[in-house]
Amino acid sequence: MTRWTLAALTAALLTTLSGCGRQAETATPAGDATATTVAANARFAQALPLDEPQGFEDARRGLVARPEGRILAADGTVLVDFDAFKFVNGAAPPTVNPSLWRHARLNAEAGLFKVTDGIYQLRGFDMGNMTLVEGKTGWIVIDALTCRETASAALAFARKHLGDKPVTALLFTHSHIDHFGGALGVVSAEDVAARKLPVIASAGFMEEATSENLMVGPAMGRRSFYQFGKNLERSARGLVDTGLGKGVGYGNFGILEPNDLITQATEERVIDGVRFVFHNVPGAEAPAEMTFSIPEHKAYGGAENLAQTMHNLLPVRGAKVRDALRWAGYMQDALDQLGDAEVYFGQHNWPVWGHSRIVDFITQHRDVYKYTHDQTVRMINAGLTPTEIAEQLHLPKSLETHFGTRGYYGDLRHNAKAVYQFYLGAYDGNPAHLDPLPPQESARRYVQLAGGADKAVQVAQAAFDAGDYRWAAELLNHVVFADSGNAAAKALLARTYDQLGFAAEASTWRNSYLTGAAELRGGPPAQGVQRAAFMDMLAQTPVERFLEAMAAGLNGPAADGKNYRINLVFSDTHQSFQLWIENAVLHHRQAAPAPDANATLTLTRPLFVRMMAGTAGVKDTLLSDDLQVSGSRVDLVRFLSLIDKAPGRFAIVTR
Repeated sequence: MTRWTLAALTAALLTTLSGCGRQAETATPAGDATATTVAANARFAQALPLDEPQGFEDARRGLVARPEGRILAADGTVLVDFDAFKFVNGAAPPTVNPSLWRHARLNAEAGLFKVTDGIYQLRGFDMGNMTLVEGKTGWIVIDALTCRETASAALAFARKHLGDKPVTALLFTHSHIDHFGGALGVVSAEDVAARKLPVIASAGFMEEATSENLMVGPAMGRRSFYQFGKNLERSARGLVDTGLGKGVGYGNFGILEPNDLITQATEERVIDGVRFVFHNVPGAEAPAEMTFSIPEHKAYGGAENLAQTMHNLLPVRGAKVRDALRWAGYMQDALDQLGDAEVYFGQHNWPVWGHSRIVDFITQHRDVYKYTHDQTVRMINAGLTPTEIAEQLHLPKSLETHFGTRGYYGDLRHNAKAVYQFYLGAYDGNPAHLDPLPPQESARRYVQLAGGADKAVQVAQAAFDAGDYRWAAELLNHVVFADSGNAAAKALLARTYDQLGFAAEASTWRNSYLTGAAELRGGPPAQGVQRAAFMDMLAQTPVERFLEAMAAGLNGPAADGKNYRINLVFSDTHQSFQLWIENAVLHHRQAAPAPDANATLTLTRPLFVRMMAGTAGVKDTLLSDDLQVSGSRVDLVRFLSLIDKAPGRFAIVTR
């Protein structure tokens, strides 16, 4: 193959993957809080009992040891810095909502903790928790954090303080990467096979885990920069929390295929001498998820259906809309499944002790999701639009003052819109919104109507000075979309986003506002999705998922009238697929090579995966015996050139 052919082949095969790259840059810090923001935060502080001690007692209870230093990637990249959030202490600064600050202080309690006899948790090593249950011969590990490096560091820390026991089982509570991505830092695939270790998850786990972000990976990964504040500096003007934990470990992500699936509504297992009662809870927080009880320890594990925050029904980064009514139903089931449990622990945040407190905790979560669902539906049927419902929906006092269900990760307004979308879609029924103008064109016309950009900025400045930040943001967004080079509008919009972020109780909203402000000042990130970090997980991903994502990358207008047929053959696994374009749609099926195909691409599966990840170089392709092309190379290149490669660093706050 020619060098030009190789470049086209490699670029075309790079498909959509999930997640984000490592910390590559730190965004421009925000400014100071205005008098309006300071006053708003002061009112917030007066409305809540922020000095309530129970949360701090719970977050610190059972501390065995605190970690120090950093967790590094192989190339020296800092993945976790245990000193990075030491500033989250004392009274809330004017640039942070005081309720969020309290929550951030609680999440900053990192270390190894004893939950109860025989159960320990490692918190603060990643966004999620690793839970260890002491078996007869070793540790039963529940959830493996996000990446190999953080999982390995957490387990090593536990062994240092609790003894060097082997891992005797690995459980995945659900199909989100912050709970399985570090699997290979806990135990190797070879060790699982050699020692016949149980790897337990619920039905559908593997399919959901490998496909959730694959289809729209570049968009979801790019938007997650906003949700998690990935490139924000760790400071009182930047990232203070993510709601579920301090930050995400962006290292090397992997997975282990479960060898024991929980398929029934309730199933029991005895694992290394410990009895677990598992409960399938799919389709709420995650497509595949399970909770469980450990009767001998009087413990209940709520996975991620329960956390010390209102969860989201539709993440800021994007996902399939979650079912609030089903979620509330699972909370009622949890109350019925508790038995005599005296401790609840989840895979984020800190535990709850005492049966009556656990019942209250679960009841509050049940009723927040049920109230959100029922009241949104009531207003839907009264003819209100999503934005109108979000503006009018408020929790009753009995739910509003419960810290464990406040919106630090999810947000009531965003969740109301999610319920609307779940039932009716994004369209609000107004014919004017059936076929609106594209944002840039609409923005140009609004700015013209306002009397030009200078006039619009003047009006926005007056709104900003009056503390009317939502209106200032809406108006300035039009100006910036009409002309992304308008420096005055961008600067004022960035300052506006600063204030909205400083006052936001939801960490996801704060991070989104402050990331938007930083990108207005400094532009989009230089680097988007880091595909190479997913090699271990991609090796377990079925070929069909890649081909589905390739089909979603086909440039339809360019493919119109094209009718290529390509054979994809794996020489090592003896699988073969036919790919063909018909009606500007890319189809695939597993089948023997078609004799009338334009070309046949033969390669090994590992090379295919490395090409997916963008790690295959010239030696791996051009000079390798693992890749061969027969038939028309020109047609193969033409076929592959029709598949777009998404850069994963597109602009969001400008166009």
